Amino acid sequence: MRIKLHNLIFVGMLVGLFGGIFLWWLKKSPNESTQAFCAQTLWWLDLFGPTIFMGALKMIIAPLILASIVAGVTSLPDMRELGAIGWKTVVYYFCTTAIACMIGLVFVLTVQPGKKAASVDVRNKRVEELKTYRDGFQTASGQAALGEDGKPKPEYLQWVAQQEGSAQASGHEAARFQKLAGASDRTAGDIFKDDIIRPLMMNPFRALSASPVNSLGIIFFSLLLGIACTVVGKPAAPVISFFQGLNAVIMRVTHWLMSISPFAIGCILAKLVAEEGPEIFQSLGWYCGTVLGGIFVHIAVLLTIAATIGGIGPIRLFRGLREAYMIAFTTRSSAATLPVTIANVTQKLNVSPKVANFSLPLGATMNMDGTALYEGVAIIFLIQIYGGLDDVSITMTAMVTLLIFVTAVLASVGAAAVPDAGLVTMVLVASAVHLPIYYIPIIFAVDAFLDMFRTSTNVLGDSVGAIVVNRLERKRLQPAAGP
Repeated sequence: MRIKLHNLIFVGMLVGLFGGIFLWWLKKSPNESTQAFCAQTLWWLDLFGPTIFMGALKMIIAPLILASIVAGVTSLPDMRELGAIGWKTVVYYFCTTAIACMIGLVFVLTVQPGKKAASVDVRNKRVEELKTYRDGFQTASGQAALGEDGKPKPEYLQWVAQQEGSAQASGHEAARFQKLAGASDRTAGDIFKDDIIRPLMMNPFRALSASPVNSLGIIFFSLLLGIACTVVGKPAAPVISFFQGLNAVIMRVTHWLMSISPFAIGCILAKLVAEEGPEIFQSLGWYCGTVLGGIFVHIAVLLTIAATIGGIGPIRLFRGLREAYMIAFTTRSSAATLPVTIANVTQKLNVSPKVANFSLPLGATMNMDGTALYEGVAIIFLIQIYGGLDDVSITMTAMVTLLIFVTAVLASVGAAAVPDAGLVTMVLVASAVHLPIYYIPIIFAVDAFLDMFRTSTNVLGDSVGAIVVNRLERKRLQPAAGP
């Protein structure tokens, strides 16, 4: 009897989980030969998982987006149908992202993970560090750190930022912090211009070859190309046929890649667990629980939407999306999962390719429910811990909460569909409420773990969006009855 693919993937995840725990335990051994064995094993895991499997998926993302959108647009009978599908997709994505962010804010303000005992210990440690900084500033500058009003002087805050920046830039997470530091120098207008407008106007050949993939540029050019083919009509038939054929070929390549997915996913998960280990949850357990609680509630919201508006119940939905959901969970990239998502939604959930080929690439780029929820929780969690200290003059008010909500929703739209992208866009949210970015690295330790849940939630949200739009447009999508 042939074992189904989703069962093999699940087995691969279990093997990877226990294998990763075993490797993490071995890494603690002082024996040099054991350490060398672990290092060599991690190298092979990285080769077969992130390097080969994820690399292969990413290899076909750009041509898939181009071919699927052009094929989807040219399969529509007129531009009115494209407009109807387009505005429904965008409205759905915006609404569910806003709902996700609100759920996260309610959870973090109710649970208050930043006020728990472990977080209080972190705050007290920081208080002692700031006392040392005050003494160091006074020694270096010859002036007191606090003014006559008892408030920190601007010169002192700038000196603290310089000291923290130097420490973070030389630590083991230096590369990640450099990303945050680079993003902190940009305003919201700069981010809008650099990350949205400029990618839209990029040379399409450069957009296709960019690393990471310039999804926005490819989507914009694909829409223009598809619309132009439809307007031109019969002379463009060879172009339309080419892209429809290319789309079918890429989906076949996706099926081939899926045949090695159980082994590759096991490698990815084993490497992640071996590198992180369970120790990361000692001081951030309440924070993780808050994020996961919000995500699970949002998943329930998505399941309700799929059942009531999309007409697909939870059991059928998860059966149809099992492969895509598990791949998103382990790869932590909704872009890398996109080929599998399209295949699952069209072949197992009967969503029209006309809808899926348009809405899913767009969703992988701009619909980040899990990311929006995560960013709001993370910023408020940090404010709960550090609010009121010398360099964090923030108190949680209704206006601050509203500002976090708006910026988290907007920042999630600009987040790339790749691992760790949420950390970079989080800088925009932190800057909006004047939270120093050198506090963000405290959550680096659990980011990879939480990224697995928020990415799979992103993919679920994209898929439910395609299902809902397909149901709302079913009358347009049905072929006209014969005479």
